[in-house]
Amino acid sequence: MQSRDNNYRRGIREANSSGKTNEPKKKSDFFDQFASLRNVPRFFRMIWAVSPKLTVWNMVLRLAQAGVPLAMLYVGKEIIDEVIAQIANPVSLRFSNPLWFWVGAELGLAVLSSLLNRGITLTDSLLGDLVNNDSSVRIIRHAATLDLYQFEDATFYDKLERARTQTSGRTALMSMVLSQAQDLITVAFLAVGLVAFNPWLLIILVVAVIPSFIGEAKFNQESYSLSRSWTPERREIDYLRYIGASNETAKEIKIFGLEDFIATRFKTISDRYFLVNQKLALRRAAWGAFFSTLGTVSYYAAYVFVIGQTVAGQITVGTLTFLAGAFSRLQGLLQGIVSRFSRIAETSLYLQDLFDFLELKPLAAPHPTGEAGVRTGGYKIPRPMKQGFVFENVGFKYPETDVWALRHLSFTLHPGEKLALVGENGAGKTTLVKLLAHLYEPSEGRILLDGVDLCEYDPEDLRREIGIIFQDYVRFMFTAGENIAIGNISEHENQSRIEDSAHKSLADTVIEPLPNKYEQMLGKRFAGGVDLSGGQWQKVALARAYMREAQLIILDEPTASLDARAEHEVFVRFAELMKGKAAVLISHRFSTVRMADRILFLENGELLELGTHEELLAKGGKYAELFRLQAKGYV
Repeated sequence: MQSRDNNYRRGIREANSSGKTNEPKKKSDFFDQFASLRNVPRFFRMIWAVSPKLTVWNMVLRLAQAGVPLAMLYVGKEIIDEVIAQIANPVSLRFSNPLWFWVGAELGLAVLSSLLNRGITLTDSLLGDLVNNDSSVRIIRHAATLDLYQFEDATFYDKLERARTQTSGRTALMSMVLSQAQDLITVAFLAVGLVAFNPWLLIILVVAVIPSFIGEAKFNQESYSLSRSWTPERREIDYLRYIGASNETAKEIKIFGLEDFIATRFKTISDRYFLVNQKLALRRAAWGAFFSTLGTVSYYAAYVFVIGQTVAGQITVGTLTFLAGAFSRLQGLLQGIVSRFSRIAETSLYLQDLFDFLELKPLAAPHPTGEAGVRTGGYKIPRPMKQGFVFENVGFKYPETDVWALRHLSFTLHPGEKLALVGENGAGKTTLVKLLAHLYEPSEGRILLDGVDLCEYDPEDLRREIGIIFQDYVRFMFTAGENIAIGNISEHENQSRIEDSAHKSLADTVIEPLPNKYEQMLGKRFAGGVDLSGGQWQKVALARAYMREAQLIILDEPTASLDARAEHEVFVRFAELMKGKAAVLISHRFSTVRMADRILFLENGELLELGTHEELLAKGGKYAELFRLQAKGYV
């Protein structure tokens, strides 16, 4: 078991080692962003998967649009040459005159270009929405497969934040890559036309663009390094921005006068980030201006060369306009391609954050095979349980810490038994129930269910047999019925079961007076929502436990906001309804705890006392001392 602990901790260190943002800020290698282009094919497989039809249409439209610029330039050349010819040898401008053919061709190309652009914009938008939705679904589903430990680690949360918040960047990447492909085809067409007249123009153009390409690549790499290394600070900025103006924090902000403290802290961090970013922006602007000037000078050098050929009579005026237009268009396209290429490489680095997150594995995932080659993690839960849960010298400490949250814990939870957990804050009660629900895995020792290690059971099947309500339950901004159905979401359309669960938890006394009853939106986040008091919310949360036909129910101080009488009524009803099922109760009120079959008293993460209420009172230990202290408060 100690070996499993060591392997587990090594897994945590390895999982956190890449992209660890709380280490000294480190720049990416210059070639990292180009290596990141390997993510583009994988990204396009995602795009193809969401809609093959839209992807094909987008490509066809862009291919057609890529040939329009060359056709427009050539038609323009013919119009100018035809006009000059008409001036030199005037003829009747009848409809059959070739000049009108070329004018009509240019009109047709202009209309076609407009329609193609609109089609491209439409398919880009639709594909972008589908890709955004798909990546969000992937993140939501994958996050649910990871361990609770990982969500409690700041480095992991940085990875999650980058993957979650870069949705718009992924849409932009899709559009940029498709536009890049379109422009490259256009450049190929224009380059063929340019080379046909004078290859030297193309050479001048390429040489002028190379320095700009290198500069853009360098600064995009620095921009990514800055953004990545400042992820924790930007998360803190977002958090301060949120708590500084939120209905959830408004009372404390006003009562404690926190506005100056929060605003000052926000300004301090954001100003530091601004100053660092400003230095990069100024250097980027200066070098960008230099490279832009170089490109402009190269264009006019080529322009002078072409004008000289025209004056010398080597080419026509129409050819002059064609070459000048082609060179100007090529220069703009190549600069755009260079700039966009660097942005694609930069955005691909951000895309790596998504793939890195999707490749994260649960740290406590069962091995494919056991020590003897037996399949692990696939056993089904016995129905009904016969022996119950057994803790054998269980110990647990959180990752990257040497402090034991629980240690030397050995006891049995029998089928149908009601066990109360008692202890002062920080004694390890919530950690114990998380171990019992297999949200955590022991660092040492083991937990058995009917003689089989919990790790050997299918985690999903195990959790279906456990109903648990934590003290920090989530107040979902859903309807009242949906808030209850969360306890067994597969039954969210089973109205009779929802209402029965509400009746058992006394939540029906809260919901029935609401304007829309079970269809009433709870919380103030959305229009028409109604907020509840703490006690009312707790009754709704308790109903979730009754939604699940589980063999074990865990209530982790879910009635803390209820008064003593209401809590007693809830637990009396709970005891009646839970007959035949195992239950674990955590409560600071000893009048409620005494209803349990046995009481387990924790102190500093270790089992101090275990027995019935009467046995522990007769023992005269810590439980008896705290019980009598609390009883004095009611005298």
